[in-house]
Amino acid sequence: MRFLCFASALATACAFTSQPAAFTTNSPVVGGRVLEDVVASGQAHRTRKSTIVMDGKANAIRDRITTVKNTRKITMAMKLVAAAKVRRAQDAVLATRPFSETLQSVFGGLIQRLGDDTVDLPLLTQREVNKVTIAVVTGDRGLCGGYNSNMIRKAEARFQELKSQGIEADMVLIGKKGISYFTRRGYPIRKTFECGQNPNAKEALAISEELLNTFLSGESDAIELLYTKFLSLIASAPSVRTLVPFSASDITQKGDEVFQLTSESGDFSVERTELDVAEPQEFPNDMIFEQDPLQIVNSILPLYVNGQVLRTIQESVASELAARMQSMQSASDNAGELAKKLSLEYNRARQAAVTQEILEIVSGAQALD
Repeated sequence: MRFLCFASALATACAFTSQPAAFTTNSPVVGGRVLEDVVASGQAHRTRKSTIVMDGKANAIRDRITTVKNTRKITMAMKLVAAAKVRRAQDAVLATRPFSETLQSVFGGLIQRLGDDTVDLPLLTQREVNKVTIAVVTGDRGLCGGYNSNMIRKAEARFQELKSQGIEADMVLIGKKGISYFTRRGYPIRKTFECGQNPNAKEALAISEELLNTFLSGESDAIELLYTKFLSLIASAPSVRTLVPFSASDITQKGDEVFQLTSESGDFSVERTELDVAEPQEFPNDMIFEQDPLQIVNSILPLYVNGQVLRTIQESVASELAARMQSMQSASDNAGELAKKLSLEYNRARQAAVTQEILEIVSGAQALD
């Protein structure tokens, strides 16, 4: 009897010993490997093929759902920022409109007063084209869909077209994307300009002076401006126009368009307004000018070119921002759809795990019976 009590006490003491084998536990095995090893190696989140739902811990799919939703918030914020910048760009266009109308009116009146004498003006003189300078307007940033790539392809096609006709060409690049692309590929570049998303008259003046000096010095026989024409929030078109030389009818007989961004019920839209040609200002025949009218017209033409450069850059910036709005909207929609699919996949996996646990419990209970 005493021996049995001693054996029982000895067994109880051994149960609480500090030996490693006293408290061993069985780790669950996943795919032939211990679960702790799989989690420690990071393969559970790297492969993202299976969903392990246990102990209330986050898994790969749930982490990805959170990431997608955060990305959607970022793209929606970028869309709203682009919309605010579009409004600022249209306000800048409207602010320059009174000056453009007055300039057009005065020029039209002077042309009527001079008659055929305007052929002596250098900027209105057509000459044989042996060399063309192409001014290309691109953006400084990406994430705007095909805005930059479309303009670059248009510029390359125009350059090759002139080259096939035996006409020499060089480039004036406006915008970082065009500068980096054409510089890496060895195109003849005359000068480069960086233009942000808020172009001003000072930047346009530097560009127009470079273009006018190139033409008036005889280094180029024509200046072509490649820019993106703003059509709507979902459409824009790369366009080409001859900036210099131009005809007097381009100034006196050409109307204008104004685009305004509006919002209704949370949706953005654009209102297009057609503006009539400014009426020529009347100068009586007995009016005496302090300077020769021909000199006045010759002084007005650089202002007109400067205004056109500023206007086209502003229109290109508006097109870039509209393209960025559309791209961010598409990215947000895609992120929303992906989050829904991932949530459905996660719920199915979680339901399958719960069902498996219930089956194991029921099977164990039946085995005991």
